[in-house]
Amino acid sequence: MPSAISVITLLTDFGEQDYFVPSMKGVMYGINPQLRIVDLTHQVPPHDIRYAAYVLHACYRYFPDGTVHVVVVDPGVGSDRRALLVSTSRHFFLAPDNGVLSWILDNETNVEVRAIENKQYRLDSPGTTFDGRDVFAPAAAWLTKGRVPGSYGRLIRDYVTLSRQEAKIIGDTLVGEIVYIDHFGNLISNITTDDLERFRSVVKRDPKLITLGAVAIEGVKSHYAQGATGIPEALINSNGQLEVFIKQGRAVDRCGVGIGGKIEIR
Repeated sequence: MPSAISVITLLTDFGEQDYFVPSMKGVMYGINPQLRIVDLTHQVPPHDIRYAAYVLHACYRYFPDGTVHVVVVDPGVGSDRRALLVSTSRHFFLAPDNGVLSWILDNETNVEVRAIENKQYRLDSPGTTFDGRDVFAPAAAWLTKGRVPGSYGRLIRDYVTLSRQEAKIIGDTLVGEIVYIDHFGNLISNITTDDLERFRSVVKRDPKLITLGAVAIEGVKSHYAQGATGIPEALINSNGQLEVFIKQGRAVDRCGVGIGGKIEIR
């Protein structure tokens, strides 16, 4: 059930300068003036579904039980793609059926996925270009008023999922890729602590050398302050992923590697 404080989070690629986000908030407050709306970010690169999926997965679990998460990164708006309501043991998620909820569906328990079909939970006379306002905002707000997921639409199983980018051990090398670049220019990989343990068990030693583009890094630091100023270093970040950083600098500028770039550990 929705939490007593009725929290809704918003994650979009709308930016801050236009009327899109305020319009969504106005719709939601019109249905439930007692809401608390939290902006995760509206700076997702336009149409970047994987980026949005990463941001959501990195932070959703820290919100209270019953939180309603709304994700609108929707290059297929106006097409026949479905609008989804996902219920889990703790939270609700509303998003287009384009794979943006893939990591949630992979990791959560007691998952139900429904198509949002009940027109009662949409604005009257919705358009075809702004489902964030016309579909997702009212549907989310009505959840906080006690509407049950079963009233929204039928259960579905053929929802869209993104392929998972997983690190692989090839010979004596652990191969991964950069999946996210944060505000500080840190390069975050898909290599996890579990991957590193798997690597140790296969090669029978600790990692010695990390390579990223033309950059070679020895060892893994435990925190940012251990790094030498201006030198690329690596650590395990707060989400348990291998990250390349530069103390008081930007690794993305120095390393010349972007999202999808290869990172190897030997």
